[in-house]
Amino acid sequence: MIKVLIFDLDDTLYYEKNYVLGGFREVATYLSSKYNISIELLYDRCLQILEKDGRGKIFDIICEENKFDEDVNKLVSIYRDAKPKLALYKDSIEILNWIKGNKLKSGIITDGYNKVQWEKIKSLGLEKIIDKIIVTDDYGEGFGKPNKRSYIDMIKFFNVNPKECVYIGDNPTKDFIGAKEIGINTVRIIREYGDHINAKLDSKYEAEFTIYNLNEIKEIIFND
Repeated sequence: MIKVLIFDLDDTLYYEKNYVLGGFREVATYLSSKYNISIELLYDRCLQILEKDGRGKIFDIICEENKFDEDVNKLVSIYRDAKPKLALYKDSIEILNWIKGNKLKSGIITDGYNKVQWEKIKSLGLEKIIDKIIVTDDYGEGFGKPNKRSYIDMIKFFNVNPKECVYIGDNPTKDFIGAKEIGINTVRIIREYGDHINAKLDSKYEAEFTIYNLNEIKEIIFND
């Protein structure tokens, strides 16, 4: 019997790109004010680079193209300090309410820079409704998923058997392998949008179940 539902955060419970876009807007506002260049021009260029090359060197490219004399680390800090308004997916709200109504327990395990992840969690109001939240960066370097420490700590916190837990995430490259190794049930959510919706790996990395709406978890639990 499933007693604990553990969730990934980004692109599982909310659309992460909304946070990314808010950070870009803050950086564009800062650069616009300093160099008297259109906010929209800078913001749109960030989006173009994101679409073409991903996130890794966006601010480096912006500074190189415009000959900005900037410490890129400062721009990264501005990005990370941004506080865009975030919202849970509709089915996230529904399933979290269902969990409470059925006297089950809930957890979150999320990777990412700890200050940023906790700001997201606060913005989404998750501290008030999730029983246990683990930001793996709080452990220090090397403990992000698929490292098993966060999954083991979650099990110990709730004092349950791994088979009494289910982990729901979106990224097969890291979300499920550690959970599966210790016996946690795994579910992959594939949404309409997200960084990993087209990723397809072998069975070692993939979840045991695939869903397209979090409410589908109920069928898995009742059929357990």
